[in-house]
Amino acid sequence: MGTFISLDGPDGGGKTTQICLLHEELERRGFPVTRTREPGGTALGERIRNILLDPVSQADPVTEALMYAAARAQLVSRVIRPALEEGQVVLVERFYHSSIAYQSYGSGVALNMTRALAEIATGGLTPDLTLILDISPEIVFRERIVSRPLDRIEGRGLQFHRRVREGFLALAADEPGRLRVIDATSSVREVHARVLRAVESLLGKELGGEVR
Repeated sequence: MGTFISLDGPDGGGKTTQICLLHEELERRGFPVTRTREPGGTALGERIRNILLDPVSQADPVTEALMYAAARAQLVSRVIRPALEEGQVVLVERFYHSSIAYQSYGSGVALNMTRALAEIATGGLTPDLTLILDISPEIVFRERIVSRPLDRIEGRGLQFHRRVREGFLALAADEPGRLRVIDATSSVREVHARVLRAVESLLGKELGGEVR
């Protein structure tokens, strides 16, 4: 069985950059790697993603939670489980922790509902390690997101994103061994080094190296 690692956290923490760097480093070290994302990673998932992030979409919070769960179920079935069964390292950008943080803490969907949907969609599959790239929404809105058009989730305002961040930190506090918080406000190189150290402790191999 392979190793399952997710990178998660509030918007603007650099997840896409860091998962690409981690993928590159792991392959350089000889690990077979599958990298994917949520929502997305399959033809069906990408279509759901486009609907969810489109600013004109009007899905209410429960509908939204169900749509994320549907995309997740397809991703687990078609991509994640098969890759793990082949012994690969699977890297996923966001997983069910995002649904709990965004739909429950952010939008008010009952926690028992988002947790139940996660269990159904994943069949009980849980990452071996989840790295929460933490950044305050104040920094994101001031320095990053404001420089480009906002998608439907990003555009929900500062108070929403504060609640989402609180959700991620609460989840990490509940599972301090498997969920690790990484300060995402440092340079790309420094964050990458922290990510590598956390992954190294899981995989048991030296993964140091220069960020290219």
